[in-house]
Amino acid sequence: MGCYNSCVIDKNIDEVWSTVRNFHDMSWAKGVIENLEIVGAKKGDQVGAGRLLNGVFHETLLELDEDECMIVYSIDEGPDVLSGGAVKGYRGVLQLSPITVGSGTFVEWSSSWRTDKQGVAEFCDPIYVALLSAMKDHFK
Repeated sequence: MGCYNSCVIDKNIDEVWSTVRNFHDMSWAKGVIENLEIVGAKKGDQVGAGRLLNGVFHETLLELDEDECMIVYSIDEGPDVLSGGAVKGYRGVLQLSPITVGSGTFVEWSSSWRTDKQGVAEFCDPIYVALLSAMKDHFK
């Protein structure tokens, strides 16, 4: 099971990556992420860094690949259908790629998980759509 969303941002990949690569900084996501609390002592570019988004999404950085411009993270606990261990192995992936004909950055945000419960995709998908819209707005 999973979600997949993408967008194109009319900025070069280096500029977009330098803005989104810090796991502890989602200031670009205005209107979606109202509060980000750093959890633990790891820096935002170190595997194992933790964060709490909007007081309910507990996430951990699993991978930060500078060459591939990719962030992989887990959601360890969350609200509604993500609460109480109902979802196992939740992995989110934010991947940037350069547009090769013309300019800009192709942004993909995907996630996968295991669960017997219904409604995870319906809950998560609008959040990713909103995050990508906020990212596009940030670079206008």
